[in-house]
Amino acid sequence: MRSPLLDTPGAVAGQTPDDSVAAHYGDPYAEQRALVRGEALVDRSNREVVRITGADRLSWLNSLSSQKLDALTPGTPTQTLLLDPQGRVEHHLTLVDDGEAVWAHVEPGTAGSLVAFLDKMRFMLRVEVADVTSAYAVVTVAAPVASPDGPPVRLTPPDGAVAVGGDLIVPRERLASLPEELGLRPAGLWAYEALRIAAHLPRLGFETDHKTIPHEVGWIGEAVHLSKGCYRGQETVARVHNLGHPPRRLVFLHLDGSVDVLPPHGAPVTLGPGSPARAVPDGPEQGPEEGAAEPGRIGFVGSSARHYELGPIALAVVKRTVPVDAGLLAGGVAAAQEVVVPPDAGRNVAIDPALRRRVR
Repeated sequence: MRSPLLDTPGAVAGQTPDDSVAAHYGDPYAEQRALVRGEALVDRSNREVVRITGADRLSWLNSLSSQKLDALTPGTPTQTLLLDPQGRVEHHLTLVDDGEAVWAHVEPGTAGSLVAFLDKMRFMLRVEVADVTSAYAVVTVAAPVASPDGPPVRLTPPDGAVAVGGDLIVPRERLASLPEELGLRPAGLWAYEALRIAAHLPRLGFETDHKTIPHEVGWIGEAVHLSKGCYRGQETVARVHNLGHPPRRLVFLHLDGSVDVLPPHGAPVTLGPGSPARAVPDGPEQGPEEGAAEPGRIGFVGSSARHYELGPIALAVVKRTVPVDAGLLAGGVAAAQEVVVPPDAGRNVAIDPALRRRVR
């Protein structure tokens, strides 16, 4: 559904899958600064909203997904994953329970398959699942940060809204008037994405592909509880965490600022000139598109943006064995890497989501 905020003067629509909301309103850097200061609202109404009701909702979701949800207290935001039987990520949910229902928002175009799967798993339990995207929209009122619980909402949520960390789920009919109602300037999705990338936060469908497992992108701890009971795909999570390493790892890239283009999603990552090739296995790296392969490819670009302080930046997924001191080329653009997921992730090595350092 096309957002009414696209009718705001200066609004420029984003690209698929974000083409129904504004990429920016004429000044992306000022919009980033305003969002950091808590003075802006980002229209993310292209995200889809699922509502789950019923007395068994939390214990049921706990049995299906990667996060411990059976004791979730009302008003506490969290994230969870639905995995396939091999432990590969199928859905990423940002959610909260309001005491009567679980509200979750998910990536554009994924609510239908999520609801279909959940409906098949209800059996005789007291739960009801509904896609309420047509009635509710997601807006963000706080900059994304690397924290399991997300930032607090810096304002009193309006009547009828549900707070999910720094996000609000609001009646869609109020979307057009919401910036004025809350006293916030509109900021485009470019602003949110630049801050998300700088915070090292992966996005489903961008930093993930059909074979992504949670360890590769740092969702362990943030969206995965390592000591809860069984759920689909848990065997892979436990095996990697206790015995092995994931085959790939998420990296943050500082891109060459003298180049006037950003590498697009899916662009190949290769070793830069003069970089050590030690420990990088032979053979092409599969990218986010099925069958995408080329000589020298060691990974793919997930997301890229221009940050108001850091300049051009990106997130990429590369082979675990790529040396951490290797210079890279992201879609042909020179890039220096910063470790997000360490090469020794797994085997009880976790990732501190705030400090992004190795902890035991």
